[in-house]
Amino acid sequence: MNANDFVRGFLGLFSHSNYNEESLKLIAGIVDTSKDGLISFSEFQAFEGLLCVPDALYKTAFQLFDTSGKGMISFKEFEEVIKKTELFQRLPFDMDNSFIKLYFGKGKGRVISYTEFSQFLHDFHEECGTQAFKMFDKEGSGFISALDFQEIMIQIKKHLLTKQVQDNLVAAAGGGQGGHRVSFPYFMAFNSLMSNMELVKRIYLNATNGNRYQEITKEDFLYSAQMMSQITPLEVDILFHLCHLIHQRGRIMYADLQAIAPEQYFKQITNRLAEIHAVSSPDERSFLIQVLESTYRFTLGSIAGAVGATAVYPIDLVKTRMQNQRTGSFIGEVMYRNSWDCFKKVIRHEGPLGLYRGLLPQLMGVAPEKAIKLTVNDLVRDKIMDKGGSIPLWGEILAGACAGGSQVIFTNPLEIVKIRLQVAGEIARGEKVRALTVIKDLGLFGLYKGARACLLRDVPFSAIYFPMYAHMKARLADEEGYNHPMSLFTAGVIAGVPAASLVTPADVIKTRLQVVARQGQTTYSGLIDAAKKIYAEEGARAFWKGSAARVLRSSPQFGFTLVTYELLQRLFYVDFGGTRPTGSEHTVPSVGVLDTEKSTNPDHVGGFQAAVPILTGIETKFGLSLPKFSTVVVQSSQ
Repeated sequence: MNANDFVRGFLGLFSHSNYNEESLKLIAGIVDTSKDGLISFSEFQAFEGLLCVPDALYKTAFQLFDTSGKGMISFKEFEEVIKKTELFQRLPFDMDNSFIKLYFGKGKGRVISYTEFSQFLHDFHEECGTQAFKMFDKEGSGFISALDFQEIMIQIKKHLLTKQVQDNLVAAAGGGQGGHRVSFPYFMAFNSLMSNMELVKRIYLNATNGNRYQEITKEDFLYSAQMMSQITPLEVDILFHLCHLIHQRGRIMYADLQAIAPEQYFKQITNRLAEIHAVSSPDERSFLIQVLESTYRFTLGSIAGAVGATAVYPIDLVKTRMQNQRTGSFIGEVMYRNSWDCFKKVIRHEGPLGLYRGLLPQLMGVAPEKAIKLTVNDLVRDKIMDKGGSIPLWGEILAGACAGGSQVIFTNPLEIVKIRLQVAGEIARGEKVRALTVIKDLGLFGLYKGARACLLRDVPFSAIYFPMYAHMKARLADEEGYNHPMSLFTAGVIAGVPAASLVTPADVIKTRLQVVARQGQTTYSGLIDAAKKIYAEEGARAFWKGSAARVLRSSPQFGFTLVTYELLQRLFYVDFGGTRPTGSEHTVPSVGVLDTEKSTNPDHVGGFQAAVPILTGIETKFGLSLPKFSTVVVQSSQ
């Protein structure tokens, strides 16, 4: 293919008609190593391999400047390319200064290798800033005005700045001192800070032990900075001054750093891959694909639910028996003093298997119950989620509530059978009660006895649980945003504590409505009737019976369920073009480069999938953007 085929047709760049032909040829020259004007298949393969190496950004930049294809760069080649960049148009660089002569020799006849060029490009980036400062500091005072500082940063350092920083450049100039004059040390420190924001983020995470939501003081940050790197106190002062200007507080959080740091090129690669592998919106997928995805999630949710239910079933049995114990009834009997006493008596009188009474119908029902809950929560979140992958808190609560409401169709029949089997050991030690007998006695409508109480419990439970689980996952993720199995389990357990405890009154009412009252015990005609009679006979504390056992059962159960569900999605990943659980993959390499050898992504992270972000990376890292329109290039007269 020719240059036009590769850049415009294959990469999708320069799609407008008034494109800059010189820029297009320079980009194509990165791949066209033979410099014959055509890109062969072998050259394309070599380019794909190039993009997979750890130093792909520097190597791609090297091949951009190596216009002769000799593997070395001369001053003439460097000058030819640099004069065509937008950076040179804004600030013509002095090609006869000592900096250039140190690298290319006094007569500029020396050629430099790739490794030397990588250092040259890094230093050239800093030299541009130095020359710009000198150009505005005409009197040689070592100071420039705040407006001059703003002009330099906007014109030649814009690639380092987010919009929030650009809006506060004048206010930040000089650190708010010295009449808004900017000294050369301040200017250099400001640029160094902007260039090393990924390092700054690591310093913050080191200071907070990975907690992204902890506010830290300047002293805490400075101590961590001196332990980890050579970042200077002046750079730390600038950082905190910027954060104060943007967020109006004296301490910083991780979100403050994200507002200052522009997106790095390796994050753009991740985003580019996401754009390629997924459609712009899940709604654009075919109905069949969405059904298949829901079926896939339903299946994995069934397995995860069975694992979670089995792991905590003995606790569930104890919880049910404690909630059914009527301390206010005129019979006045108290079989169990507490949950531990109940646990011991079940084993003593019914054997270890007594702890698993009703497990079979539980497993038969828990599969669709947990599966529908997990599937509906994911489905609603997908519908509310914006294209950036974020979802508002109200959307998370709504998704959880929908999940809780949808599960009642399976939950209520399941629980009424389970509960009657669980308490059967109290009244029929010699007689075996079977699930089919209970179902036959209840009938279809009887299986939904207490359904309103079940809704009253399950809707708020899920509305609390799922948003809290999502936020706990993010909080417990490592610095790369990845969740290890233990952090998933911990997030599930912690989220279950408030969700399970706060809905215990509804669970008590549901249990009383669903259990067959023994002779002499109070009967209830409905939700309101049960609430009134329980309060009148047993007091407010009765509504919290079994709350400890409920928390001990629900928290680990959902911990086991969610960790199993997400690990199954990682292990048996199927790409339906939708979303994956957050924190399920290492999306941001820890050293800022792609580790392709260790990548678990079955799709090769290379070739054209990474080409555009790498080319963008040359701009965001070094500010060396090429004009896209033919009218932009104005050759310098120097």
